[in-house]
Formats: sequence, C-alpha cells, structure tokens
Amino acid sequence: MLDALSARFESIVKKLRGTASISEKNIEETLQDVRRALLDADVNYQVVTDFITVVKEKAIGAQVLLAVSPGQQFTKILHDEMVELLGRAAAPINWKPGGQTVIMVVGLQGSGKTTFAAKLAALLKRKGKNPLLVAADIYRPAAAEQLRILAEQASVPVVTPVENDALQTALAGVARGGKDHHDPIILDTAGRLHIDQEMMGELVRIREQLNPSEILFVADGMTGQDAVTAAREFQRQLDFHGVVLTKMDSDSRGGAALSIKAVTGKPIKFIGIGEKLDALEQFHPDRIASRILGRGDIVTLVEKAQEQVEAQDAEAMAKKLQNATFTLQDFLAQMQVIKKMGPLEGLMKMIPGVGSKLGDMDLDPSRLAHTEAIIYSMTPLERARPELMNGSRKKRVALGSGTTVQEVNQLLAQFFQMREMMKQMSGSKKVGPKRMKPRRKKGKKKKR
Repeated sequence: MLDALSARFESIVKKLRGTASISEKNIEETLQDVRRALLDADVNYQVVTDFITVVKEKAIGAQVLLAVSPGQQFTKILHDEMVELLGRAAAPINWKPGGQTVIMVVGLQGSGKTTFAAKLAALLKRKGKNPLLVAADIYRPAAAEQLRILAEQASVPVVTPVENDALQTALAGVARGGKDHHDPIILDTAGRLHIDQEMMGELVRIREQLNPSEILFVADGMTGQDAVTAAREFQRQLDFHGVVLTKMDSDSRGGAALSIKAVTGKPIKFIGIGEKLDALEQFHPDRIASRILGRGDIVTLVEKAQEQVEAQDAEAMAKKLQNATFTLQDFLAQMQVIKKMGPLEGLMKMIPGVGSKLGDMDLDPSRLAHTEAIIYSMTPLERARPELMNGSRKKRVALGSGTTVQEVNQLLAQFFQMREMMKQMSGSKKVGPKRMKPRRKKGKKKKR
C-alpha cells in the first residue's frame, strides 16, 4: 500500500536523520523533495502547495528541542501535518441511535462497490452486528448474482432486485430488515462508467425516501485524481458522509488518499487492501501517516493478531514458550494464524524499519506451503518431539512432502533456533534436582 510514496518519504526521512542542524536552506531543499514525491504520487497540486506552505512555516518557526535531533523534530512536523491532511482521526460509521441504520454505497462502475458492500457486511458481522445486503444495482449484468455469491461466503442474507426497480428494491430491503431485525441495511447501488444525471437522480430519490444514516462514496485508489474529481461531483449532488478507497494493496500512488479529504471535506472511513472478504481496514490517519514515513504500524498489526488469537490461546502459547515445550504442532498452528492475518509482505511492512528492507527478503508464499507440507508429513509423535527426527525419518518426511532432506533439516534448524531464542527471551532456565551432601551415619566418628 502506497509503496512508491513510502519509499520516497523513507529516503527523505533517512537523509534528515543525519542533519546536525535545521536551517531555512536545508528546510527548502527537503521540502523540494517532499513536493516532488507528492506530485509524483498524483496528489492534487493545490493540496501539495498548501501542505508545503504549512510545513515550512512550522519548521522555520519551531522552537528547538534539546531532547531530540533537528532531523527528528522536522520529521515530527511532517508526520503531524500528514495526519492533519489525511483527516486527523478515524471516522466511525454514523449509527442511527435506537433505530435501523441504513448504509448506502455509491460510486462509479468498476470502483469495487459490490465487493466493498460484502466486505463491510462481513466486518460488521464479526463485530456482532446482524447486517442485511440489498442488491439495488439493477443495471450492471450479474451485479445481483455477484452480491449473492459474496453474501453467501460471508453468511449474510441478501435481498435481490424487486420489479427491476432500484428504489422498490431498497424499500423491500428496509422492510425485510425491520421484519427480521437486521441492522444495518447495506444498499449496493448502481454505478456508471461516468457520472450522468439519470444515475444521480436515482440515487437522490433513494436518499430522500430512505434517509440513510451513512452514505459512503467508493473510489478506486489506483485512479488518483480521477477518483478525486468523481468524489467532488458526488459530493456536490449527493452530499455523502465518508469515502472508501479500494485496491490500496495494489501499486496505487496514493494521490487519492492524500487529496480526497482536503478536496471534499469528507473523511476516509475504510480502505480495501485485498480481494478476500476480510481485506478491509478502518482508516486511521495517524497509522497511515506512520506507514508512509517508514515508521510501520504496530497497532494495526496487533489488532490483526487479536482478531485471530483468543486470549486464552495466547496465554497458553506464552507458557509453552517459557517452558520450552513449544512443538512443531504449535508452530504449525501459529503459521495458520499468520496466514489468516493477510499476505506476509503486508504484515512485514507494518513493522517499523522493515518496509525499506523488504526488497532484500525472500517472502515467497510457497515457502510457507513447503513448511506446512513438511510438518503435515510427520507423525504426531515427531511433531511433539522433533528431536526424534533421525536420518531415516527425515528421508520419509521429505518424500511425503515433495521436498528434500536439506529443506527438512533447514526447517528443524530454524525451529530449534527459534525455540531456544524464545526460551532465552522469557528468562526461562531449566532447574535440575539439587545435589545433596551425603549424611554421616550416627554413632561413628571419622578416624583421624
């Protein structure tokens, strides 16, 4: 996500760290680099100009702090202004207090509205809600069928088109939601390849009849300023509440993310980071700013882990690590958790300082598959006691997993090394039985 922009900013920040003092001259030079990076990322020209002006004023007028280096202080100003540009704080969904919340999803055709609607339903269901999807796109061929398939995958009910009329379909969805106690009702509306008055008229009629608590404009994160232009027009005619940026896992330059809040005045609420139904994140301006500046995003990484790991399981695993009883079966279970959290490359980018080094790392997903195959080819006893793996056992496992003995040896070596490291980090030491001094027999004195 925003890889190119992040790489540019990471380079700028790295150069700043070595700066002994901040002067108006090197501020100007640094801001020229920042300007080029933002314009290359297709950020709106006026937004870039305003951003540079504010950063320059704050950098020149900043009081020098003795506790931090000038480079760190300037980086902090960059970070704070980027957070401000992205929206300051996370914007939650507008829930209707004491009533039924209707969420209307709008945008151009091809922006990912239908997939987002299903992702949002899946996300809210995981959070304990009881959503209902409504296929109000009556124009695009197979739109209703696509939503039905995605809804089935998310185990969420769906209302299909009624009388080939978008408004009647939306009203039927609200009625079904009230009858079956669904909340929220998520409307997947129609889009066009370009904005036209017929489409906007239909959306306005749905808005006037249903008075939705939340209208979300979905924009393709790869389209840069085209997405911003479309958002401006939707905002003028429909007055939506928030923005969703899709395809942010792709090679998007970031122009839409850094421009759309400033241009429309509406917050970014969600970002799509993949094709799977769980590949949706709430947008946190401070976390995205940290990612762009190469600081990682530990908070989101921890949240992803918490979604997949129960507290009791985590505590039990911690005890195993402390007592050096962590087995290959446990290792396999942890791999399954990591796979559910998302692509390994995306997770690594959330670790501070790792993003720029990913080019030197081998993150081939097939390696995880090979590791799984090796462990699955072992017997339960071998997984529990990997120290039993001798030459003949390794040959059998290599043959069963379609790998080589060398790969089996590499996995075992890495496992033992990791277990020993975890043991040392936990401060665990195996304590053997105390050696006792032999007692002297009573009544007998030692001869001199």
